[in-house]
Amino acid sequence: MPLAIVHSRGLDGLAAPEVAVEVHLAGGLPSVTLVGLPDTEVKEARDRVRAALQNAGFEFPRKRITVNLAPADLPKESGRFDLPIALGILAASGQVPAKALAGHEFAGELSLSGELRPIRGALAMVLAAGRIGRSFVLPTGSAREAALAGQVQVLTADTLLEVCAHLRGHATLPECLADELASDDSGDYPDLVDVRGQVQAKRALEIAAAGAHSLLLAGPPGSGKSMLAGRLPGLLPPMTHTAALESAAVLSLAGQFRPESFGRHPYRAPHHTASTAALVGGGSTPHPGEISLAHHGVLFLDEIPEFDRRVLEALREPLDSGRIHISRAARQAEFPAQFQLIAAMNPCPCGYFGDSRGRCRCTPDQVLRYRSKLSGPLLDRIDLQVEVPAVPAEVLQGVPDGETSATVRERVRQARQRQLARQGKANARLSNHEIDRYCQPEAAAATLLKQAITHFELSARAFHRLLKVARTIADVAGSETIRPQHVAESVQYRRFAKD
Repeated sequence: MPLAIVHSRGLDGLAAPEVAVEVHLAGGLPSVTLVGLPDTEVKEARDRVRAALQNAGFEFPRKRITVNLAPADLPKESGRFDLPIALGILAASGQVPAKALAGHEFAGELSLSGELRPIRGALAMVLAAGRIGRSFVLPTGSAREAALAGQVQVLTADTLLEVCAHLRGHATLPECLADELASDDSGDYPDLVDVRGQVQAKRALEIAAAGAHSLLLAGPPGSGKSMLAGRLPGLLPPMTHTAALESAAVLSLAGQFRPESFGRHPYRAPHHTASTAALVGGGSTPHPGEISLAHHGVLFLDEIPEFDRRVLEALREPLDSGRIHISRAARQAEFPAQFQLIAAMNPCPCGYFGDSRGRCRCTPDQVLRYRSKLSGPLLDRIDLQVEVPAVPAEVLQGVPDGETSATVRERVRQARQRQLARQGKANARLSNHEIDRYCQPEAAAATLLKQAITHFELSARAFHRLLKVARTIADVAGSETIRPQHVAESVQYRRFAKD
């Protein structure tokens, strides 16, 4: 049979559309032609597949070989098509039964010796294949993460020979079963009790965790801003299985997922020299950026004024929508980006503005210019803005004076449960219509809120975010209504932008 069809998967953002690898053998001068929008990595499969077949003891047909990757309008990238191309050539030349290919999908990169190497995006491909019902054959290095989907049979192989023996019926490929992985490795996170002092910042961290709010920490060098940010993942409630799969699928696209970290909240801390494409995603073939790799986790931007302003402005839409749509001339892709932004900054260029010992030598112009690197629209989208003062020596030398992460996490879990029972989502994700429904304050609280809006000249967006923070504070306190003290505390966390 000179024609064979092998089923595989491409990647288009987080989607994994089906790709039919069609192999046709014809008479003429020996050659291999790849069509169907293959990129350079896919075109190089010709040489990898030829060497792998020969080193595995198979005959490479001395014919005119045409390989079509359908659909033709979907760009194909990476070495994941090596295995299906090799199997298509073997089936078309009669070296493996073509009928045995029908119930499987294949993906894997081949070494020159015929060994199978891991690929990116295995979990996303298997999640898509679950709607079809075929089993999926993958390299052993990728099968463990793919099995977490729990939707299709995942078969593992180390070499091309093992796959061919399975198709011939001489042996059976082992099935990779989903590991019983813990969805909440809370004990592995840094503990909040390590942070000395900073009572208000710890309280803000608890509120941010309870309502999935963004947070800005401003203070002098060494005051504990990075320590506080690093402890936020340990305060977040456990991820649901669906959320853990979404997070793992995005990390898998970048080749950064590790099965042992399944169910852990991602914590991403890119350097301030990161480009726009690195932060929000991009490239000629769109790849997820840091905001997507932090999906259902924390994105920490240390020294946020040092980031390029255009890079920071690209965060505005994802902070509101929880998604990022990347458009290029020939490709478009959408990635999830439901992350919690935690940012840290110094109060001035030297870092010591307001220091009691007078160490700051920055002029008012320099301080204003430094703070203006954060635009008003971006600051409006940061729910909590907290000053983190220097810690006195006696506090640093004293015994731990705060609660453990486990204690705070239990309060956060209870507050988040109240939100899910009431509205089905965290308070930070409420739309304007839902704010009107679920965040109505008491009469006295509404009066205080009106005064705060006038005094601080808050925008409509800042007003809505203040209400959502007040709703979270009420949830942490176990209150059904938003009371004046909840609004008052919420206002405390909006003052930094107006100082």
